[in-house]
Amino acid sequence: MLQRFLLLWLILLSGVAVIWDDVVPGDFHPFHDSQPYLGYLFTATMFVIGSLLPREEVREVFRRWHTVLSGTFVQYTLMPGLGYLMSLFFLDQPELRIGIILVGCVPGAMASNVLTLTARGNVSYSVCLTTSATLLSPLVVPLFLYLAVSGTEIDAVQLAKNSFVNLLTQVVLPVITGHLLSLLVGSFQRVMQRYGATFANFSILWIIATIISLNAARLQQVFFSLALVLLVINLLGYLGGYLSGVAFELDEAKRRALTLEVGMQNAGLGAVLAGQLFPDQELIALPPALYMFGCMLTGTILAQIWSRRTASQAKQVEGSNE
Repeated sequence: MLQRFLLLWLILLSGVAVIWDDVVPGDFHPFHDSQPYLGYLFTATMFVIGSLLPREEVREVFRRWHTVLSGTFVQYTLMPGLGYLMSLFFLDQPELRIGIILVGCVPGAMASNVLTLTARGNVSYSVCLTTSATLLSPLVVPLFLYLAVSGTEIDAVQLAKNSFVNLLTQVVLPVITGHLLSLLVGSFQRVMQRYGATFANFSILWIIATIISLNAARLQQVFFSLALVLLVINLLGYLGGYLSGVAFELDEAKRRALTLEVGMQNAGLGAVLAGQLFPDQELIALPPALYMFGCMLTGTILAQIWSRRTASQAKQVEGSNE
């Protein structure tokens, strides 16, 4: 229920976070009070995700490395480029600019794997793309962040170093550790298979809801312009992903997987990374948090369209055979 209706739960949880102070008396605010621990929560989430990676899918990353790396290359060139170009509309708001660029830099999200299944796409290829982009993120994300803040008052070199360390310790190492532990300990693997996905999904929802709640007042001031920019990035990401699949001569199922992988970003990682790298500039975390709403909505719609088209085509084939 949580995974199938992820967008609905995201809206509900974020709504609760925003109105908590108006409904519940007292100083206790579970979302705001959890802000200092979001980094630990995300690290635990990546550890769980690593434990859920099937052994066969990890092997496929190396077996089909050329196809996987070509798709990852598209994601790590197209999305940062779109993020940079669209951020130029916020030249007078440097915090939002960096946040928008960060949206384009982070790797794809695991939600794309779920929607690829709904879209009748190649789930194996989708998981391989997510794994590849995640493992390469400590090399790619610091580079683009360095380029994004060069020439500003921010120390670009130190920012790149910090982002590399954070991504290595909070993303790559937890994923590898979780995966190895799952391979070696059967009881741990069974527990993760039963509860891991629920924990990972809820954790990401909690992180996004917290960021939205902390920036609710400022979100009202920039919502329409920021939402429009993020929507353009998202839709052009889908278009670029699909056209790249055509150029690479991938079959339709892999094109759908690549499309969703490119357009959907790991917003939870972006929000947490922004909070850690820019602790005094909370507004930077807002674009990644808001992007999750948009890409979940558009991704769900696109997956449903593809699913219905496939079902319709199957019925036509059955009818012609009869």
